[in-house]
Amino acid sequence: MSSEKGPTPSTASAGHGRSDAEKTPEINRESHISDNDQPPKHAVNSDPDEALKLVAAHAGETVILSAEEQDKLLRKIDRHLMPLLCIVYGLNFLDKTTLSYASIMGFKTDLNIGVSEYNWVASIFYFGYLVWEWPTNRLLQMLPLAKYSALNVIIWGGILATTAAVKNFGGALAVRFFLGAAEAAVSPGFVLFTTQWYTKAEQGTRVAWWFSFNGWGQIIGGIVAYGISVGTEARQLSITGWQLIFLVFGLVTALMGALFLYLMPDSQANARFLTEHERLMAVERIRTNQQGVGNKHFKWYQFKEALADPMIWAFVVFSLFSSIPNGGITNYFSQLIVSFGFTAEQSLLLGAPGGAVQIITLVGFGYLGRKLNNRILVNSLGPLIAIFGLFLIRFLPLENRAGRLAGYYLYQSATTGFVCLLSLISSNVAGWTKKTTVAAMYLISYCVGNIIGPQVFRDGDAPAYHNAITTVLVSFIIAYLTMIFIYFWCKRQNSIKESVRAAPGYAKIEGQEFMDLTDRENTEFIYSL
Repeated sequence: MSSEKGPTPSTASAGHGRSDAEKTPEINRESHISDNDQPPKHAVNSDPDEALKLVAAHAGETVILSAEEQDKLLRKIDRHLMPLLCIVYGLNFLDKTTLSYASIMGFKTDLNIGVSEYNWVASIFYFGYLVWEWPTNRLLQMLPLAKYSALNVIIWGGILATTAAVKNFGGALAVRFFLGAAEAAVSPGFVLFTTQWYTKAEQGTRVAWWFSFNGWGQIIGGIVAYGISVGTEARQLSITGWQLIFLVFGLVTALMGALFLYLMPDSQANARFLTEHERLMAVERIRTNQQGVGNKHFKWYQFKEALADPMIWAFVVFSLFSSIPNGGITNYFSQLIVSFGFTAEQSLLLGAPGGAVQIITLVGFGYLGRKLNNRILVNSLGPLIAIFGLFLIRFLPLENRAGRLAGYYLYQSATTGFVCLLSLISSNVAGWTKKTTVAAMYLISYCVGNIIGPQVFRDGDAPAYHNAITTVLVSFIIAYLTMIFIYFWCKRQNSIKESVRAAPGYAKIEGQEFMDLTDRENTEFIYSL
C-alpha cells in the first residue's frame, strides 16, 4: 500500500486478470471535464457525500491499492463487520419465528386465543413495522448508523423478553406491535452498511452471508425450542416453556445489541479497527460504486425520482407478492408440519433442516451469481425451486407426509429472490435519500405482504390449508415474473447509459462518484445484473 504527495500521475491497474467489477480501484484526482462542459444538475460540491469529505482531507495523495493489499483490507473488514451483521440478522429472524414455536408450546391455550386471534397476533407485528418503517429509514440517514441500529436491537430484545409476561390477547397485540417497530431498522440499516463498505461485486455475496443467518436462526431456534419443550415437561418450572423461550431469545438479543453498539463503526471515518490510512483505502476501494458512504440531508428530487422509477415499483411488487407466502408460512410452519402427520415436538426439530436449505441456497447462489456475473437470473432459481416445492405440498396426497415435508424444505429456497433484490437496493440504487426511500418502500411492501400472509390461513381450511397454499403458490409465480422484468429493465438501462458515454464530447466530472448523485442521473453508474 503506498501513499505519495504531489501531482497525481495516471496509475496502472493492480487488478490485472480480474473481472471489471473486481479490478483494483485506480485513483486519479485530476479533472476530467473542461470549462465548457455542463455538469449534471445536482453535481455540486456544496452538499457531497461523507466520503468526499474524507478524501478531500487527503487531497494530493496518489492511492494505489494492489490486488494483494486490497484482499488483505477486505479480509480485515469482513473479520470485523460480518460476524456482527450475521449474528444480529440471525437473531432478527429467530425472534420473529419465536411466536411459531410458542404456538405449539401452550401460548394459544394459556392466552385463550383461537386461530383468528393468533393470526392477528402474527400480523400486528407487521403493522408496527409498517408504521415505523419510513421514520426509521429517515433516522438511519440522519443519525449515526451503527449507534441507531444498535439501540433498536437492544430495544427489540427487551420487548421480546417482555412477551413472557403477557396474559391475554390485548397484551400480546401490544407487545408484538412494538416489536415490529423496533425491528424495522434492521434490514434497511444492514443494506446501508453493505453499501458503505463493499464494492458492487462484493455486495451480493455479503448480503447473502448475513441474510443466510436466518437459516441458522431457524436451526438453532428449533433445537433450543425442542430442548426447552422437553425440559419443561420433564421438570416443572415456575414459568412455562413458551415464556422461557421468549425470555432466553430476548435477553440474548439485548446482549448482542450492546456488543453491536460497542464494536460496530458508523462508517469508515470512525472505524477503530482501521488505521487512518486504511480508512482512506476503505473509502477509495468503493469509489467505483458511484455511491459514497452516506449523506445526511434529505433531497426532495431524489425522493420524487424514487416514486417515478419503474424499477423501484417492480421492487415493490416483488416484495409484496413474495412476502405473502413468507407471512403465512413463517408463522404457521410448525402447525403446517404437524398437519403433515407429525407430532408437535417432532415439528420443532423437523423445521430445522429448512434453515439448512436457506443457508445452502443463499450462500451457493450468491457465490454463483458473482462467479457468473449474473446475480438476478441465478438467484431467480430459488423462487422457481420454491414454486415446485409448493406444488408438492398442494397436490401430493395428504398421506404422503414425506413428499409434502420435502416440498416444505424446497420452499425454503425462496429467500434467494428477496435477498437478491435487497442486495440490489445496495448496488443499483444511488443517492442516499433515494436509497433510504426505496428501502422504506420495499420493506413497507414487505410488511403489507406479511400482514396478508397469515390471514390466508383460515380455520375452516385446516389441516391441509389447500386454499392458503394455492394463494401462496400464485403469489410466488407473480414474484418470479417480476424478477425477470427487473433483469431486462436493468440490462436496457445499461445499454442506454453506454450510448451516452460513447457520444462525442462526453466528459466525466471529477469526484462525481462521491457527489451523492442518483443512479439515473449519473451516466457513469452501471446497474448490476
